[in-house]
Amino acid sequence: MAPDAAKSRYVLPAGMPMPDPARSAPFHHGFWEAARRHELVVQRCRSCATFQFGPEEICHRCHSFDLGWESVEAVGKIYTWERIWHPSFPVLKEACPYLVVLVELPQAGGVRMMGNLLGDPRRDPPIGAKVEAVFEDHDEGFTLVQWRLAE
Repeated sequence: MAPDAAKSRYVLPAGMPMPDPARSAPFHHGFWEAARRHELVVQRCRSCATFQFGPEEICHRCHSFDLGWESVEAVGKIYTWERIWHPSFPVLKEACPYLVVLVELPQAGGVRMMGNLLGDPRRDPPIGAKVEAVFEDHDEGFTLVQWRLAE
C-alpha cells in the first residue's frame, strides 16, 4: 500500500479501540506528535546517548531523567514476525489473518518496534528483510505507524 493510500483505507477496522495520544502518558507524547508529522522518532537519553523504546520516564541504562526524542530513518529490518489467526478484539475477526512484525531499527542502536506488516498476510516475510514505515492518518487525530516490505 502506498503511503498516500493509507489515508483513504485504514488497516484497522471501524469499532476497534483507537489510541488516544492526548490521554497517553506524558512521556509518550513526542512519539505521537512525530508520527502525526510522518516522522519516526525514538527516545534517547541526553546523558548517556542510549536509545530506548517503548518510551519511559527514566533511562534504562544510566537512570537519568534527561530524555529526548531523536528522529531516525523510517526503515528497519524484520527481527521476527507472527501471523495472527485469532483476534484479540472481536472486530478484528474479518481482518484475520494479519501479520505483526518486530522491526529492528539499526539507526537507533538496534531498538525494536512492533507494528502491522501491510500487504499479503499469507506470505512468509523473510527475517532480516528491509521494511519501511507507513504513516496511517486517522480522522480522530492520531497517526499509526505501520510497516511494509521495502522495494
